[in-house]
Amino acid sequence: MTPGVQTRLAQVSERFEELERLMVEPDVLGDSDRFRELSREYGELEPIVRVWNDYQRLDQDAGEAREMMADGDRELRAMAEEEMARIDARQQALKAELERLLLPTDPNDERNIFLEIRAGTGGQEAGIFAGDLLRMYTRFCEHRGWRLEMMSAQTGEAGGYREVIVRIVGRGAYSQLKFESGTHRVQRVPVTESQGRIHTSACTVAILPEVDEIEEIAVDSQDLRIDTFRSSGAGGQHVNTTDSAIRITHLPSGIVVECQDERSQHKNKARALCLLAARLLEAERESQRSEQAAARRLQVGSGDRSERIRTYNFPQGRVTDHRIGLTLYDLDNILDGGLNAVIGPLREADQAERLAELG
Repeated sequence: MTPGVQTRLAQVSERFEELERLMVEPDVLGDSDRFRELSREYGELEPIVRVWNDYQRLDQDAGEAREMMADGDRELRAMAEEEMARIDARQQALKAELERLLLPTDPNDERNIFLEIRAGTGGQEAGIFAGDLLRMYTRFCEHRGWRLEMMSAQTGEAGGYREVIVRIVGRGAYSQLKFESGTHRVQRVPVTESQGRIHTSACTVAILPEVDEIEEIAVDSQDLRIDTFRSSGAGGQHVNTTDSAIRITHLPSGIVVECQDERSQHKNKARALCLLAARLLEAERESQRSEQAAARRLQVGSGDRSERIRTYNFPQGRVTDHRIGLTLYDLDNILDGGLNAVIGPLREADQAERLAELG
């Protein structure tokens, strides 16, 4: 455990003891608002202090076991070695729990998301790759029992998509997929390549947390232009005979959203407004993140091949995440939805980075 984390734990313990004293003082007991505020803070710190106390008790047990190991009796030393192994395993588990408890949670982690995939450089092959990425995320969601809802799609000339937007409904969807935002690069021989040369193409992926209500961000109805049109093609499962599809333009920002999946114009409008709110919120967050160098690796980028967070190399069966230097030779499984092998290390790296900042 790093000195910085130990210092933070000592501060938490000191504050916890202070809260225990404050909450029995007559002035606090007579002030319901103050008592409620302190009780909330007490409840947040209590799990951290409890686990930290357990960890420290194990430190004492380890000291006793080391004394036993120094004894000349062979049987006693063997017992002490077994006890040390048990203590070490338990402390490692408590250490991981403490690190998790110390880090603030992302308020968006449990939200549903909008997944946007756009073909970048690479022509028709980029569109085909966008279809591959959509299938990868679809399979990942199926493994978890999450639901996907198509918002809109523009098909590519040779298959796949120029652009596709889906809504993913599932608990913790944002926490699992938030590190997927960025440029994804593919290296392979396209089906249209007659001489067998490897081409490099790219797609951008954006993960936007869904807001609960449109009121969470101020959207003036006078700033919106709402157009209706007839759904057709890949935007929905059926070709509509009425103008039920919705296109909303946010005039100040120029953001345009569409929804043509539902046959009901009312439902399409509601979903399009929700997507617009998510994009406006993300634009605000992006403006703030641009001032923080550590968050720049999460930006989507322009879709150029050189701006990439991950490379899918078909000839070598390799997937490389460039942000953490992770290379896996498990391409087929990952494209079939086995993203845990990449997402797990990304989350661990993010936790380690935030712990370092805490220290």
